[in-house]
Amino acid sequence: MKKIGTLLAFLLVSYLGYSQEENQQQTGDVYQNAGQKLLENDNLKGITIGGYAQIDYNEPDGSTPGKLDVHRLVLLFGYKFNDKVSFLTEIELEHVSEVYVEQAYVKYNVAKNVNVLAGLMLVPMGIINEFHEPTTYYGVERPNVDGYIVPTTWRELGIGVSGNINSASLKYQAYIFNGFISYNDGSGIIRGVDGLRKGRQKGAESVVSSANLSTKLDYYGIAGLRVGLAGYFGKTQTDDTTIDNTTVGVSMIGLDARYVYKNLQLRGQYIHTALSDSDEYNILTGKDIGSKMFGYYGEAAYSFDLKGVQKLTPFIRYEAYNTHAQTEGSLVANPAYDRNELTFGLDYKVANGVAFKVDYQFLDNAAISEAKKQFNAGVGVWF
Repeated sequence: MKKIGTLLAFLLVSYLGYSQEENQQQTGDVYQNAGQKLLENDNLKGITIGGYAQIDYNEPDGSTPGKLDVHRLVLLFGYKFNDKVSFLTEIELEHVSEVYVEQAYVKYNVAKNVNVLAGLMLVPMGIINEFHEPTTYYGVERPNVDGYIVPTTWRELGIGVSGNINSASLKYQAYIFNGFISYNDGSGIIRGVDGLRKGRQKGAESVVSSANLSTKLDYYGIAGLRVGLAGYFGKTQTDDTTIDNTTVGVSMIGLDARYVYKNLQLRGQYIHTALSDSDEYNILTGKDIGSKMFGYYGEAAYSFDLKGVQKLTPFIRYEAYNTHAQTEGSLVANPAYDRNELTFGLDYKVANGVAFKVDYQFLDNAAISEAKKQFNAGVGVWF
């Protein structure tokens, strides 16, 4: 399966792209997520409300009973103080019992195509981290590259600028953020199995020992095509700067592309992360974080128009990711962290903002002889 998947990914990467759900709006050439949709609609004044939800059924093939889950229920509230100043907050309830603030920021339009943003914001890396409303992507679950390598949903506290250079067909973003935490209360946080994921601080009493830079450029000068290049650079955070080797350096580069031609939709991305001083960190903390990680996926879909706005869309996606792509010192790479997945399924859009989904997955890694299989079904809503 790995050879077939690699060939599929190679073919897709040559023609990368993105399926843009009809209610994922565009203003000119700029895609909008749920928060941007609320704040950038000139017809909406005062308090505005939006939301999205995802309910899943996951059944490992022939091994354990399936699970039903209200995966997430999200409400967004926007408020426009005037034509230049607005505020957005996003409250998320996961698995019924876990409550998070996913976004909370002020946006100040200081000049045409120049905005200053401050607060808790999504880090612009890859596609899904900024555009993860459940009706905007195919498959019941988000791609695992975006869970283990990016890692979505990744938000940080900071300040920055965003805007457009329309003459060059570019959208730009640049922020100073607080960063991942790698050491807290005498213990290491980040680890080999899921990379930096456990280090997300999520805006909750975040520790700041050094600043991090996040940037992204998106090009939209060719009809139907959007290409993004993102970078994230800095160090992880520690609550004890008197102890050496409690942090690692982080350099993350992401390339993503999305394309739609009539009913054919394609998307793909590649993310590469290098961590410096990982050996010293592992010796101190007893963790097994790798020094390099990478992940990529390619996806193809074709929509069949049905009655009204209804669409039936089969899709296929191949992804590969490795959180032990390289290790330092005496740490031996764990083959179980070298993973690849093949997902295929159907998306049935019954209304703008409502989709029923079903898919089947082959989940493989270098430590097993036969891929695990999983059936998924769910419903996604965005309004």
